[in-house]
Amino acid sequence: MKIGVAIRQATQSEGELADALLRIGERHRVDHDVYHLTRTLARKSRQGLELLEPFADRYDTSVDADHGEPSEGLRATLREKSSELLGNRPAAGALLLRDLRELHLLAAAASIDWVSLAQGAQAAKDQDLVAAVTQCHATTLRILQWTTTRIEQTAPQILTS
Repeated sequence: MKIGVAIRQATQSEGELADALLRIGERHRVDHDVYHLTRTLARKSRQGLELLEPFADRYDTSVDADHGEPSEGLRATLREKSSELLGNRPAAGALLLRDLRELHLLAAAASIDWVSLAQGAQAAKDQDLVAAVTQCHATTLRILQWTTTRIEQTAPQILTS
């Protein structure tokens, strides 16, 4: 069975999404809504990946459910300082739109991987895996909803200023 490959792909996509949430949250630290929500969503994403660890063993693969926080190195400091310098300037709004787009595309890719894995789990009649995937996918769908809403709120202000 290739369910192990699908588990690995879904967890890699979700891990990339969680990493991007943290990175973009740092970049927009002065926007408290973006900063705190991206951290919360990244944490939920990583927690969901933990649910798949037992299934990875079952299907002879591995899951990297790394609980990484934003890197506290030079790059993190640079992102934080650039966020402070940009503040509420027009360039910050354009950057936020670009970053929301990136998050949305990563979430859409992860969502497709969750759907594929759910279908494979259903075909294999693994109801426990279906339940875990459904829970993980819910977080990804929440991220898609948030990015769409935030783009709808932000775009008019940024594009007409």
